[in-house]
Amino acid sequence: MDIFEQLREKAKEEIKTVSSSKELNDLKVKYVGKSGEITALLRGMKDIPAEERSSFGKKVNDLKDEVSTIFDEKENVLKENELNEKYKREAIDITLPGKCPEVGNLHPLNLVKNQIIDAFMGMGFNIFEGPEIDTDYYCFQALNIPKDHPARDMQDTFYFTDNILLRPHTSPGQVRTMENNKPPIKILSPGRVYRADDDASHSPMFHQIEGLVIDKNVSLCDLKGLLDEFVRIMFDRETKTRFRPSYFPFTEPSVEVDVTCCKCHGKGCNLCKGTGWIEILGAGIVNKNVLEMSGIDSNVYSGLAFGLGIERIAMIKYGISDIRTLFENNVKFLKQFNRR
Repeated sequence: MDIFEQLREKAKEEIKTVSSSKELNDLKVKYVGKSGEITALLRGMKDIPAEERSSFGKKVNDLKDEVSTIFDEKENVLKENELNEKYKREAIDITLPGKCPEVGNLHPLNLVKNQIIDAFMGMGFNIFEGPEIDTDYYCFQALNIPKDHPARDMQDTFYFTDNILLRPHTSPGQVRTMENNKPPIKILSPGRVYRADDDASHSPMFHQIEGLVIDKNVSLCDLKGLLDEFVRIMFDRETKTRFRPSYFPFTEPSVEVDVTCCKCHGKGCNLCKGTGWIEILGAGIVNKNVLEMSGIDSNVYSGLAFGLGIERIAMIKYGISDIRTLFENNVKFLKQFNRR
């Protein structure tokens, strides 16, 4: 009987000092586990007289049940305390402002590219994207720029070999389209292009979109009407265009196209350097040699072509002074665009 009382009191005292569920579980194993001190009493029944074994076993089981009940009560208290502590740690101050998730937006170059494509697709153009690594033939020769032509000096080109290069413009896409399709043709060719040039207004890699229309009786009047509508969509309905004579080996006649300044609307400001006009693209009537080399009868068909830099349009549209800003991935800069 002394053993029973000693175990009972010992277990009660130790249970009082427990402060965590893990400690309680370890203590429970110590007393009522398979090898626990109370359970071990049952293994000593072989030394108990036969007539006393029944009452002895009952007393062991009663003690085990009593101690187990005390463990259960302590366990409930510990769980409640631990749960309260968890609630305190995870408490949320509902008076604080919520944290709104960051919402991304398109890069300004993609915004402008999509606007340009949408404008011309609305006028019936299809999209063609050619390879960025191309041959000398498609980049120059098929565009009326043979190997000894002085116009090659206008291109600072990245060559892999004498015949393979990074395209300096998206015009090869026009040649590939003319070779594989019969007129009428109306395509837009966007993509990355590469030139060995790097300053505030030029980048070694930049983006161009070139357009091509081949049909019967295509003239500069068609080009003017097409570009007039484009700039009104791209800038505003009051924007006007003007043509200045220029030279490109793949168009004849060739023109530089200016638009009225989108900031001052032709009055003169720092953006347009006081002239009221800003150059945005080059264009012209497709040279007959280019048509013939692509298998199109220049006596039956004529065409117009134009090419513009997406970076230049973005810089004009958003007032960006340095082209390198567009490639720095500055999040503060990029957050300014497409805000809602």
